Amino acid sequence: MKIAIIGAGSSGLTSIKCCLDEGLEPTCFERSNDIGGVWRFTHEVEDGRASIYESVVSNTSKELMCYSDFPYPENFPNYLHNSKMLEYYRMYVDHFGLLKYIQFKTVVLSVQKCSDFASTGRWSVTTEKEGTQENVIFDAVMVCSGHHSEPHFPLDSYPGIKQFKGQYFHSQEYKNPTEYKGKRVVIIGMGNSASDIAVELSRTAAQVFLSTKRGAWVIRRVSDNGYPSDILHNRRFYIWMRNALPSDLVMWITEKKFNQWFDHANYGLQPTDRTQFKEPLFNDDLPSRITCGSVLVKTSVRKITETAVQFEDGTVEENIDVIIFATGYNYSFPFLDASVIKIDSSRTYLYKNIIPPNLEKATLGILGLIQPLGPIMPTAELQARWITRIFKGLCRFPPKNEVMDDIEKDRKIFIKRYGTTRENRLQVEFIEYLDSLASDIGVKPNIWYLFLTDPLLAMALCFGPCTPAQFRLTGPGKWPQARKQVMTTWDRIIKSTKTRTVKSKGPRFVTATRLLAALCLVVLLLSIFVYQSK
Repeated sequence: MKIAIIGAGSSGLTSIKCCLDEGLEPTCFERSNDIGGVWRFTHEVEDGRASIYESVVSNTSKELMCYSDFPYPENFPNYLHNSKMLEYYRMYVDHFGLLKYIQFKTVVLSVQKCSDFASTGRWSVTTEKEGTQENVIFDAVMVCSGHHSEPHFPLDSYPGIKQFKGQYFHSQEYKNPTEYKGKRVVIIGMGNSASDIAVELSRTAAQVFLSTKRGAWVIRRVSDNGYPSDILHNRRFYIWMRNALPSDLVMWITEKKFNQWFDHANYGLQPTDRTQFKEPLFNDDLPSRITCGSVLVKTSVRKITETAVQFEDGTVEENIDVIIFATGYNYSFPFLDASVIKIDSSRTYLYKNIIPPNLEKATLGILGLIQPLGPIMPTAELQARWITRIFKGLCRFPPKNEVMDDIEKDRKIFIKRYGTTRENRLQVEFIEYLDSLASDIGVKPNIWYLFLTDPLLAMALCFGPCTPAQFRLTGPGKWPQARKQVMTTWDRIIKSTKTRTVKSKGPRFVTATRLLAALCLVVLLLSIFVYQSK
């Protein structure tokens, strides 16, 4: 089968590799002259491509965000600068020999169903390179173009912006803080980009105002005992407990944990609707910049004049020099007919968040069009492993009525958890989503069985972080090094920070005590499981 892959970023690269694993013939079209997608920094904004600022560092740690059979080098830091991310991609491409399958400086103009699509599922792909157009027929298509290339720039929602005499632009255009020294800056939005830019500018600008409509929870990259936050929180046991406990209790525990670092209400950051979960911000410095007065949190913008910004609480900030709109991105696929994919203001309608449900043949998938509450790379990889097996008929694709029922079921769960706000529409629960795909593929680890055959591994999977290698322990694509990779996770986390070795003075019984407590908990869980099975 010939497979067209659109984009050579984090989703596109692993899609090439997954196609090769399944014996498919991939051709990847990349509009720029290099790999890396959103993680490749350039000083200029390139048309149709995601753009990042120079200081961007990952929000998820390397042990969770690597591809499942290609770990990061042990000497890489736990959180990676964008240059390190690009270095990792180059290593991945070289190791698996992916470069020869990529056509650079090639723009995909259209992807259309062939006249015999109902029986063959084939697609006609038209591309352009250096002014020359070409049309090729493919058996299937994997769209990996990302969702950070078209800025959401809602100027009509901000009365007076056209009369503003200062500089205003979308955060996509922001690169570094040098040209904003001594200026008064308003940043509209409360996502990771908004908070990162606010913190960075606060060290050179005269004053930074961070305007938010709904607020947000803020968590640190460095969490309890100095470990990465996502390593501590993305665990199966936590997900099981969350689903078993009443939602009000879960929310109370969540808020208590978030406010353990600092009281969000006292900093003007507490979300207005706490019944709906929004992805938290990762920022180690924002509370410090607020308490130093370098960043002032404001309500949403009501009106903009030639030199000032009026906020919903009635306050006015004069002599504003710059307004930065960190208002997110639109998701569009100009090369696809509108009948192929439906995206509205609150939700995407895709089976497994991948395949449009109205296709006669499941031969096209949109990969990476999600915001998992965890890293995107292993998520996109499992998507690619799943859909390539759908293409080959090795995974079952249900009839349309089952597909629509599944989408409706997911929609109800989604609204209950995340509401209908625009900025939440791509969110998915990280571990639950991975397990759903892994179950279909046949690579989800059977933890209950492992408690009988390999209890140490079972405990690592149950109580430890949900690292990608666990989806290479068994089934198609099994990797011989997967168990070792899972069991040595904590060693690598510590190794990247412990560059100066010191003798530990902690009590030796702590590890044994924790192990005993974990074993007791396992016995309790097994008892519950056996009781419920009767």
